[in-house]
Amino acid sequence: MIHRDYFKYNVQIQIKIFNDWIWFFNIGGLPEGITLEQLKTTHPSVARNPLIVHIFYLAGLIEEYGSGIGRIMDSLKEANLPEPEFKEEFAGFSLYLRKDYYTEERLKEVGLNDRQIKAVIYVKEKGKITNKEYREITKISRQMATIELTNMVDRRVFIKIGKAGKGVAYQLHIN
Repeated sequence: MIHRDYFKYNVQIQIKIFNDWIWFFNIGGLPEGITLEQLKTTHPSVARNPLIVHIFYLAGLIEEYGSGIGRIMDSLKEANLPEPEFKEEFAGFSLYLRKDYYTEERLKEVGLNDRQIKAVIYVKEKGKITNKEYREITKISRQMATIELTNMVDRRVFIKIGKAGKGVAYQLHIN
């Protein structure tokens, strides 16, 4: 309600709940001069509806101006959930909250093959995977395993832990 563009009256605020994510949509984009990348950093609060903001503040429904995104990020991190996704789309602003960033559908969108997806599922269960374990579950060569694991690091699905050789393992990259 606070961020809504009330001059665009033909589209309402929308919340759609799916099995593994929630979508919030509000008509009207970001305030001029603020980018999507800046939302996750310290940024100025630009009140589109200052009177509504003030009423919500006086009623104790908001803590302070400009603290909402930071509180969302902290709450999701505390609950061990993925960071929210922000998008400017459909002449408005969307927020995506996902239950699990590493769903099979999402991993296919990122470009992972079936073996790599199998590895992500393994890591979700076990916490980490080594090159040897990857080879055992996928039945591929050491060289191909190294290429595919490196590819998952490059795509920010895995992070590499350990120095070299048998001490190396891969964990999920927490977004």
